[in-house]
Amino acid sequence: MNTPQIPVIAIDGPSASGKGTIAQLVAEKLGFHYLDSGALYRLVALKTMQSHTDTGDIDRLTAIAKNLNTAFIDGQIFLDGTIVTDAIRAEQCGILASQLAAYPQFREALTERQRAFRQSPGLVTDGRDMGSVIFPDAMLKIFLTASAEIRAQRRYNQLKEKGIDANIADLLQDIQKRDERDSNRSIAPLQQGKDARLLDTTSLTISQAQNAVLSWYNEICARDQRLNAQ
Repeated sequence: MNTPQIPVIAIDGPSASGKGTIAQLVAEKLGFHYLDSGALYRLVALKTMQSHTDTGDIDRLTAIAKNLNTAFIDGQIFLDGTIVTDAIRAEQCGILASQLAAYPQFREALTERQRAFRQSPGLVTDGRDMGSVIFPDAMLKIFLTASAEIRAQRRYNQLKEKGIDANIADLLQDIQKRDERDSNRSIAPLQQGKDARLLDTTSLTISQAQNAVLSWYNEICARDQRLNAQ
C-alpha cells in the first residue's frame, strides 16, 4: 500500500474547539476513516491512573502507550475490552493527557500507531500536531479554533448533557491553562502551521464549520484534477 497516495485531512486545534465533532462529520460524509488522536493520549492517561503508575516514570508510560489494548468500534472507545468513551473525557484525564504529551519519548511511541490509521479510501484526523508532525503531507490542513469562553461553554454543555456536574469558571481556567501548556511545550507545540487554513468556529454552527471543510476539500480535489488533466 502506497500510503502517501491515501488522502488525509488533518484538523488541529485547542481543547474543546469542536475539531472532533467536525472531523467525525466530515469523515462520515466522505466515507473516510476517522482518528481521534487525543483519545489515544487520554487512553494512556486513563490507563496510567488505573494502574497507579508514577507520571514521572517515562519508561513505564512509554510501555503503556506501545501496548495499549484499545479499539474504536461504532462510535465507542474500548480499553481492555471495556467501553471508556465517557471516562476518557473527564477533565482530570484530559489534564493528565496534556501533561504526558510534553514527553518526547512518549509522543514518539504513539506516532507510528497514529500513522497506521491511514488507510484507503482516506483519513480525517484531529489533534494538535496532525498536520505538522504526524501527517505533514496531508492534502488539507486546518487549524480549527474558537474563543476560550465559547470553548468553556461548549464543554460545560457537553458535561451537563451527560449528567456530570461542572463549574464553567473552573472549565475556563482549565482550558486557558491547557492552551498555555500546549502552546509553550518544546515538542510539537500547538500552533497554526504556515500551510494550514484557519477556521474560527466562535460564531459558526456545526453545519457551517463542516461545510467549510468540505468546500476546501472539494476545491483541492478539483484543482488536482485540473493539474492531472494538463
